Amino acid sequence: MSGQSRSTGRIRGTGSRRRKPSTGRRMKTAALWTAAAVVVAGGSGLGYAYVTLNGNLKAVDINAALGTERPDDVDNGSQDVLVLGSDSRSGAHSAYGVDEGAARSDTAMIVHVDKGHTSASVVSVPRDTLVDRPACTSDTTGEQVGAERRAMFNTAYEVGGPACAVKTVEAMSGIRMDHYVEVDFTGFTKVVDELGGVEITTEQAIDDPKSHLHLKPGTHTLGGEQSLGLVRTRKSVGDGSDLGRIQLQQAFVKALMDQAKSVGVFSNPKTLFGLADTATKSVTTDSELASVKKLTAFANGLKGLGSSGVDMVTLPVEYDPADPNRVLPQEEAGREVWAALKQDKPIPASATAKSAGDKGEAGEVVR
Repeated sequence: MSGQSRSTGRIRGTGSRRRKPSTGRRMKTAALWTAAAVVVAGGSGLGYAYVTLNGNLKAVDINAALGTERPDDVDNGSQDVLVLGSDSRSGAHSAYGVDEGAARSDTAMIVHVDKGHTSASVVSVPRDTLVDRPACTSDTTGEQVGAERRAMFNTAYEVGGPACAVKTVEAMSGIRMDHYVEVDFTGFTKVVDELGGVEITTEQAIDDPKSHLHLKPGTHTLGGEQSLGLVRTRKSVGDGSDLGRIQLQQAFVKALMDQAKSVGVFSNPKTLFGLADTATKSVTTDSELASVKKLTAFANGLKGLGSSGVDMVTLPVEYDPADPNRVLPQEEAGREVWAALKQDKPIPASATAKSAGDKGEAGEVVR
């Protein structure tokens, strides 16, 4: 496959909708299968795990923040989850750059799990996508944030927090998000280390001083910090674009899923609890997921989902004629993507065939 429309797992790993109630900048979606899924530790018979893990969790009440003006809550057994990564550089995250006072969600993935929970479609939204951001209420100040045309997608989280990010995604897609999962820098590295690292094979050298990643061609087992470097790498691979970096992230997520299965996470209580403890300290969820019991039920529904059943695409975009550093959604192709998710169907290849996301070229670097 050339380019980025769909990740086919070029990094190799080693190893009911709304049934009420039911690092660097790029890691992000590992949260769904590592932070949420591994929390099934709560069902392993370790009673004290409930107290420990519940105490770790942080939550945002998305429903209360957004009220009733949202897309319809369709009850067909599928799930739609917005997964974001925080690029805050404050406190424990200061090693990753200068604290500029506000975190951004530089990468977002919309995860649609089908009603049978046997397959999933993942849509990455480039951080530099220009969108019409709706008015929202800031999670931190409680103040109203005005709507803005041609706003960078990642500013929604910056100005209004998780609820504003969810509202922006719902406005773009017309799809109600069932859940929200956010993960931070240090959490990503610790989760990878708890799993014993992730094996990847590079087809050419990667030498990126900005992400501190230096790899020769060949097979490598990456620890947490190196994995973070990989998903932050941009300038030294492909065409150096953010679209190329998304290719690396998508393939890495599949490898991470495979690694979680290969180490027997779900059959080893000690490994499972250690991973769940690390993960729950690193994530923020919507309030409907913010307990071990609820996360356990959610995770149990994902246990049968393997990397081969996950189709990863990038929102169809084109470069902005007025600014080559920004991209614009391809409206007709985007409608195809959102329609497929709404209908619980696979995303057609035609939807991404003409996207600038095909020009990242980083997909040929790591297999």
